[in-house]
Amino acid sequence: MDSTPYLLVTVLFSAIGMGYFVYGRRQQRVAALVAGALLMGYPYFVAKVWAMVLLGVAFMALPWLISL
Repeated sequence: MDSTPYLLVTVLFSAIGMGYFVYGRRQQRVAALVAGALLMGYPYFVAKVWAMVLLGVAFMALPWLISL
């Protein structure tokens, strides 16, 4: 778990998750708030980089899929 790609993907999706979380809290959008929390928390449970990328993209699309 100490590989460079793993750490970069973890930091990237956690930073995006923080943005979603702050946006969801300020705009009172539950979908963005939940997506942000998921993006910040899921790297603790996923060890493969490719799985982290797939889940991260899915969690990023969550607010738009729910609003449709």
